[in-house]
Amino acid sequence: MLTDDERRTAAQAILAAERSRTPMVQPSRQWPGMDLHDAYAIQDLWAAARIAAGAKAIGHKIGLTSRAMQIASNMTEPDYGRILDDALYHDGARIPFDRFIKPRLEVELAFVMGSDLRGSGTQVHDVLRATEFVLPALEIIDYRTHVPRAITDTIADNAAFGAIVMGGRPVRPFDVDLRWIGAILSQNGVIEDTGLAAAVMGHPAAGIAWLVNTLAAVGGGLAKGDVVLGGSFTRAVDIAAGDVIQADYGPLGAIGVRIV
Repeated sequence: MLTDDERRTAAQAILAAERSRTPMVQPSRQWPGMDLHDAYAIQDLWAAARIAAGAKAIGHKIGLTSRAMQIASNMTEPDYGRILDDALYHDGARIPFDRFIKPRLEVELAFVMGSDLRGSGTQVHDVLRATEFVLPALEIIDYRTHVPRAITDTIADNAAFGAIVMGGRPVRPFDVDLRWIGAILSQNGVIEDTGLAAAVMGHPAAGIAWLVNTLAAVGGGLAKGDVVLGGSFTRAVDIAAGDVIQADYGPLGAIGVRIV
């Protein structure tokens, strides 16, 4: 367990790495006693500082939703971070590469909440009932720390969130079987990966239910209008300046962006 001063120092170091686009020494190496509770507390301090500087919190992202990633990270459940409005892009955007350190891109679904949702015991059907619509999304992940990273490093680093891209055709959650939403991810005209949303914990809303239950333990929840990234169902693809990215979701449309 870290002291309050150590948590504040760690949060400031992550903010500095973000501003300078220079990765920092892993917090878990600087403070070996750091645990998961510390990591989320550091994330809270980071988010508070960014919001005080003018950013607005618009939702959450969920990571480590696939079994393969959990095994690789020695975790048995997902993690989460905040989505801030200054990292929101839309279909057709030109996204500056120099806002990141070493970005990678993932294919996901975004849930937009139609009503508040909070409390322990939340299930998939509760998530579907509270969701106004679901639409295609891309997440750009970016780490502000050196490798190798402990899970505490990733959580403190806002779960490696870099940016979100939203587009395609919104659908109401009961109008389609969300498990069978698929996507084809192309980079510079080459298909890099394909996937089904069922890869996210068996149902993409399952991660949202996990998040609500987890936030309930610290007195939080989701609010009407919140955007929640449910987790990737393709592998992360390295991106670079000049890349053209296309994610085709079939009946739900497509998202295209250029990295500049």
